[in-house]
This record gives sequence, C-alpha cells and structure tokens, in this order.
Amino acid sequence: MRSLLRKLPFTVWLVGFTSLFNDAASEMLYPVLPIYIGSVLGAGPGGLGLIEGVADATSSLLKLFSGIAVDRTRRAKPWIVLGYSVAAVMRPLLAVAGSWPVVLCIRFADRLGKGLRSAPRDEILTVTVPPDRRGLAFGVHRALDNAGAVAGPIACWLLLENGATIRSLFFIAIVPGAIAVLLTLMIREPARERAPKPPAVDLSMDGFSLQFKRYLVAVGLFALGCSSNMFLLLRARELGVAESRVPLLWAAVSLVAAVLSAPLSSLSDRLGRRGLMAAGWIAYALFYVAMAFLDSAGPALVLLFMFYGVFAAMTEGVEKALVADFAPRGRAGAAFGWFHCISGILLLPASLVFGLLYHAFGPSVAFLFSAGCAVAAVGALILWVGKPALKPG
Repeated sequence: MRSLLRKLPFTVWLVGFTSLFNDAASEMLYPVLPIYIGSVLGAGPGGLGLIEGVADATSSLLKLFSGIAVDRTRRAKPWIVLGYSVAAVMRPLLAVAGSWPVVLCIRFADRLGKGLRSAPRDEILTVTVPPDRRGLAFGVHRALDNAGAVAGPIACWLLLENGATIRSLFFIAIVPGAIAVLLTLMIREPARERAPKPPAVDLSMDGFSLQFKRYLVAVGLFALGCSSNMFLLLRARELGVAESRVPLLWAAVSLVAAVLSAPLSSLSDRLGRRGLMAAGWIAYALFYVAMAFLDSAGPALVLLFMFYGVFAAMTEGVEKALVADFAPRGRAGAAFGWFHCISGILLLPASLVFGLLYHAFGPSVAFLFSAGCAVAAVGALILWVGKPALKPG
C-alpha cells in the first residue's frame, strides 16, 4: 500500500488536502447546525428537511452543468477554485441569520459552490491516474476529506467546551476555508486524452452505456433513502447526547472513514467495485434498522456511529471510481455530473419524506423507510447493473 501511495500524482494529494481543509471548515459547523436551526431559529424536523433537501438538490443541477462544461472546455481548475471560494464566503453569513428561511437561502448559496466544484474535481482525479488506480485515488481523496471531517468536529467541541458560542464558530471557520481556496490555486490542469469535443450544452445521455444508466437508477433508489445526515445528529441529541459532545460523535464517523477509505477503495481495484458497493449499502441498511430501535444514548450509539463510518469508507470512493469506469472517452465530466445530479437531486424528496415521517410517525418509521430503500438499491445493483470494462476516462 505504501508504494502505491507514493506513486500517486501530486495532483491527487493536492485535491485531497483541499478537501481536508474545506471539510474542516464545513464539519466544524455541521454538528451544531441542526441545534442552531432548531433551538435558536425555531425550525423542527420538517424545516430541517426542507433546508437540507433544497440546498443539496439544487446544487445537484449545477453539478451536471459544471461537468458538461469541463468536457467542453477541457479545464477543471476554474470551476474548482470558484466552487471552494463561494463556500468559504457563505459560511460566516450563517452567524448573522435571524430566521431559518434566511439559513435556507445561505445554505442554498453554499451548496451552489459545491455544485460548481464536485464534478470538475472528480474529473481531474479520473484523468490524473490510470484506470487500475482509480479506486485508490478516490479512496485517498475520501480519506483526506474525512480527516478534515474529524478535525472540524473536534475543533468545534474544544471551542464549545472553552466558552465559544455557536455563532462564533461560523467566523472561526473562515480560516480553514481560506486555506482550502489557496490550495486550489496551486492545482495544475493535467494532460487530457484527445477526444471529440461535445456540444456546448448536451443534456442528453446519448453515448452512455445501458449499464451506466442502470447504475444511476440504482444510485437513485439508494438516494431516496439517504436523507441528510443532520437527522442522525438530531436523533443523537434527542437520545440524550450532550450538545457539546454531538461533534465528537460525528468525528468518530469521519475517523473510521478516514482510516478505512483508502484501503477499502483500493481493494475495489483488484476485487471489483459492485460487490463492495453492495456490501456498503447493506451496512447502511443495518445501521438504519438499528437506529430505528435504539432508545437511549450510550456505548451502543457510539459503536453504531463508528459502524456508519465503515459504510462511508466502503462506498464513497468506490461509487466514484465506478462512475469513471463507465464514462465514455472524453465525457468523464458529464458522467460525474449525471451521477451527482441524480444522487443529489433526490436528497430533496429524501430529506422531506424523512422529516415528515419523523414528525408524523416518529423516528422508527423514518429510519426503517431509509433502510428499505437501501435494500432495494442493493437488489438493483447486483441483479440489474452490468460490469463495466476498464478504460481511460
């Protein structure tokens, strides 16, 4: 593993450390955001579902257009720089929000930044490494991303324990966000294989394989049950986890994912990606079933959240490597755009349905619904989606 890591191009590490600092800024706020929205601004589970669903779903449309733009211009760096810059500017504005509709608008703008950068970032990783190293490259990126998601909540906990207010955290997060933007300026465009230039705006899926389209259907089924992670933090708080310790619980998820992402994603380079993806989705279903019946905080809750980190490590890098495997030559950006669009836009109904079920019938029904969607997605992935042939993206 060490020799493989040393052979990875510098661009992979640079993109990874950019995500590390950006996630440190984002995840410093993420654990306290549901508390801030609910306790300070007066929004319940339904309002939380609306905020997160709209924010993530709308950004997904932009991911499709930015991916198409990368294929057209053969340049990913400008979109990456702009995307991280928008996020860095929007986060501190949450501190001055006076109501949850204002938070909705700010989160919407923040997610626009994610929409601008996600597909271009994944495209640049695809063209930087050979096909048989994609799992490792995306796994390293996810490992560094999750390392930032460990640092952020721990910083949040330390600051809250030492008297910082939730509002002050939004201003402190400016520092790692600014470092992330500076790192994007160091990224160099990789050499790309010559390919026919696609039309300026091509929203059709002509040229994509039937297997890729079926893969997107499976991803969509899973996404319907994959509501905002903020509901997990909300549930943890309801079960009795102290407000200052909620960030530590979320840090445990990211720590497990950071440690396991690279080795598990690299395993998919040798053993195949669909089986590992299916195992990860099954782990997700088991986690949500357990959360449906958990009735108190304690060691069991901590272990469950760590198990959730295993699910993340098994899927986050592998699902993107699989997209790269399916992508036609010269259209990796559009492939990632479609992937992010489908998986992201369904977060709106997923979060809304979960929030409504949570409010109307209680958390058990909501968590079991998500588990059922994951099981259906596993069936589609194993029985319906064909195996791609490895090729340059």
